[in-house]
Order: sequence, then structure tokens, then C-alpha cells
Amino acid sequence: MSVEEELRNETLKWLERIEEKIKNVEAVNEKGKEFMRNIEAYISDSRYFLEINDLVRAFECVVWAWAWLEIGIEMDLLKGEI
Repeated sequence: MSVEEELRNETLKWLERIEEKIKNVEAVNEKGKEFMRNIEAYISDSRYFLEINDLVRAFECVVWAWAWLEIGIEMDLLKGEI
């Protein structure tokens, strides 16, 4: 398997996981809603970059989406299980 295929597969794996996880996450307040918008934007950006075969940016976006999710939960701006 090439590096490109591995990167695409990893990106898709983490995208699918976060899309499933955020179904069970909700914002606690306005700041939490902002976090959710950012998470959704990074997920959307990741999908876009996959479409144009910009695999590094696609992976970076999904990593940022996870970071926002984990930070939001840790700061009690989001609630749910990840």
C-alpha cells in the first residue's frame, strides 16, 4: 500500500469515527455551539480536501476536528462520550 493510500485510509477512518461520535455530543452553552460549528467545519474541510486529493490537509483537518471535540468536552463546553 502506498503512503497516499495509507493517509487516505487513516483520514477516512478518523472522519467516520468523529462523524459517529458527534451525533452523541451537544453544546452546553454558546461557546459550546461555537466549538460544534468549528468541529463541523473541520470535518467538511477534510471531506473537501479528500475530494481534491490534498491528503495532508484532509488529515490535518480531521485532527483539528478531534482536538476541538476533546477540548470542548474537557472544558465542559460540550457534553457526550467520545
